Amino acid sequence: MRKTIYDKHYKETNYFGSTYPKLVEFFKAYDKNYKVLDLGCGQGRDALFLGRLGYQVKGIDISKVGIRQMNQKAKEENLNVIGEISDIYEYPITDAYDVVLLDSMVHFYKNDITKETNLIKRVATELKVGGILINCMLKGLKREKHLKNILNKLPVHWEVIHDTYTDYPEANSEFHIIILKKIE
Repeated sequence: MRKTIYDKHYKETNYFGSTYPKLVEFFKAYDKNYKVLDLGCGQGRDALFLGRLGYQVKGIDISKVGIRQMNQKAKEENLNVIGEISDIYEYPITDAYDVVLLDSMVHFYKNDITKETNLIKRVATELKVGGILINCMLKGLKREKHLKNILNKLPVHWEVIHDTYTDYPEANSEFHIIILKKIE
């Protein structure tokens, strides 16, 4: 694997701060028997939080530094969390996972729109029926509309569990969180 910009950023512990408050609320109230796939887990902000709640989590990231940090912390705390260095754009979504989490992985900026659109399509298509897709991204009407257009054009039906906004105090910003259950 090549070195990434995040390897440099992750020299700072907990570079991205805490899990979003609305995501915390959702997972605290949800079924702890679910297996979560955290695509783009970085240092494990969400994966470690979920492991502390009792979820079984697999985190995927291209940053060897982030994965090493997450795996070390999970081992220290005896959490059911494991990280793997891999490219999220190629990682298969199997029936082993009940929840797929994409936290700040899609922004739909001009240079990445095709790649990110294809990621959403692939994850949504490969996710098992009854599976949960969670996407967290910076608030923005254009990007939110683009995401919903992608999902609406797929031959997949969704039950909207949450479509909300949450503060992200560390970055003085607001994030859109959409949580969907695949129903067919």
